[in-house]
Amino acid sequence: MEQLIQNLDGRTDQATRRMLHNVVQRKRKFDKFKKNHLIVMWATIGMAGIFLAYLYLTTIKPYSYSFYEVFSVFVSRSPNLYFLILTAGLFGLMNLLKEKREKAEKEFHALRCEIIDKSKDLWKKEDEWKNRHLVFEMMKKTYDINLFHENK
Repeated sequence: MEQLIQNLDGRTDQATRRMLHNVVQRKRKFDKFKKNHLIVMWATIGMAGIFLAYLYLTTIKPYSYSFYEVFSVFVSRSPNLYFLILTAGLFGLMNLLKEKREKAEKEFHALRCEIIDKSKDLWKKEDEWKNRHLVFEMMKKTYDINLFHENK
């Protein structure tokens, strides 16, 4: 468990600390998928650009007088197939990571909203309720998790 969350002994109970720890883990998972999706997206765009430039310089420009020649040369050269498979594979990976990112975001947002909805139950005592904003501010500053409002 996170050290800052463990140090909330007087402000929260064990179940609340566990929920805060879980929301931090889901936020990190979401951030990881978001970063990986962005990297693969730019790699896909770059590879598609390189493939199109290679295709233009080696196939289209020299054989532009005939569509049949362009098609014949494209099919006869094996690097074209490798570039095409690599670009399509990166595109598929990008879509897979997008789905995983969206799922992780949904899980993170659901748990964050659950903490906000149950805040009256989690901080039952009067002194805990008064110190609740300190916990929320610590979560916002340290982990960039907003527990004050449900909307993103």
